[in-house]
Amino acid sequence: MKVLTAQEMREVDRRAIELGIPGIVLMENAGLRVFEFLAERFAPLSRRRIVIFCGKGNNGGDGFIIARHLLLRARPASLHVLFASDPSELQGDAATAFRMFQTAGGECVSDLPPSAFAATIVIDALLGTGVEGPMRPPYDRLTSLVNSGFPAARIVAVDVPSGPVRADHTITFVAPKFERVFVSGYEQFGELIVANIGTPAHLLDPVKLHLSEPADFSQLFAPRRRDSNKGLYGHVLVIGGSQGKSGAVEMTGMAALRAGAGLVTVASEAISLPAELMMVPLKNIRPALENKSVIAIGPGLGTTPAARDLVRCLFDEMTVPVVVDADGLNCLAGSNFRGGEHPRILTPHPGEMARLMDVTTAEVQRDRLGVAQRFAADRNVILVLKGDRTIIALPDGRAWINTSGTPALATGGTGDILTGIIAGLVGQFPGDLAVRAAVWLHGRAGELGAAQLGELSFIATDILRYLPEAIRECQPL
Repeated sequence: MKVLTAQEMREVDRRAIELGIPGIVLMENAGLRVFEFLAERFAPLSRRRIVIFCGKGNNGGDGFIIARHLLLRARPASLHVLFASDPSELQGDAATAFRMFQTAGGECVSDLPPSAFAATIVIDALLGTGVEGPMRPPYDRLTSLVNSGFPAARIVAVDVPSGPVRADHTITFVAPKFERVFVSGYEQFGELIVANIGTPAHLLDPVKLHLSEPADFSQLFAPRRRDSNKGLYGHVLVIGGSQGKSGAVEMTGMAALRAGAGLVTVASEAISLPAELMMVPLKNIRPALENKSVIAIGPGLGTTPAARDLVRCLFDEMTVPVVVDADGLNCLAGSNFRGGEHPRILTPHPGEMARLMDVTTAEVQRDRLGVAQRFAADRNVILVLKGDRTIIALPDGRAWINTSGTPALATGGTGDILTGIIAGLVGQFPGDLAVRAAVWLHGRAGELGAAQLGELSFIATDILRYLPEAIRECQPL
């Protein structure tokens, strides 16, 4: 699913109109999609009490079309349309939509009667993607009213919630909007529905930003062939676990197995590991590098000169995918590394990203998407910039925003688990699709676990407990 900035959305609309689709047709389709959602989700509409808040722009035009369809086709128990401006200020397609609403017998009010506050559905069609900066009168008052004035109502936003509006459902058009899905306020959307309004799909081809969805990678989780053997599903080598830090590689190795890897070998200074993991001494790493499908390096490795030399050497020389995390990233920091023919996958949190770039964490956080895309392109790596709305950026400029996850993952060891899931999937399915799948599964397993155990009690190894359920959600029907 593509994600558009407000500027890109305006350009897509402009080009669609230029190609011969009138703007009023796009607006009519948008209003109709919202009406169809209401008719399906809140049937019968004839029993509903509905209030629609309309602004003076195109978002308000959508609202007038919704109101017209409700008036003519649903005849709700009550319908109040509050217009935030004067009709003389309407222009273009919004003015046309208003006239059509009036022709159908519709009327607007500037203040709601007391009976309107018993509404069961409130529709926010005030501002859409055009809002920037703080709310100005009368929109500050109206958005506050939408949020707090209708205790029995479900809030439905048209395209995006207006400013501070907290929606239960948002019907957006063509594609999700970056400014709200990622930058801020995405929790205000509630359930997000993306509706097709007739915009030609090829107009979105240049867009390089996407939302990561389980349907994207369901093909990875089809049933295995009956004559399977462990050699078909990759051999992962996990390198790390210096003295006193063996838990990190243990979690990484078990995560790779739980993600389906056929074999996992751990090179560490650990004294013992779970029975499913093979082990070699970290000091005798060279023989263990042979015949591996993917290498994960860094968890618990330390940052000694020897560790730094090992990470940089393997990053440059290995002819299989290499996943670098934790101390591995710190060992790369300060060097002019660059990926080559074989995938190099880096999984920093913002602090590690700042060290890789020699900037402050605040600088990374101010422009996470731009930082990730530029770094992935400059260094020819697949970058997984962790955090709320993890970003997966590719060297060719494409990027995905991951929507799964929970604050419960803010606990030690969850990054080691992610490294293992990535390595386990990349060992079976080389390519960026496996990386995107791993990030989504990691977040979804966290959500499932937090729902059962609570955010405070959740620990890293609980991800392994709920990973199978997350995988089942991705499997093709």
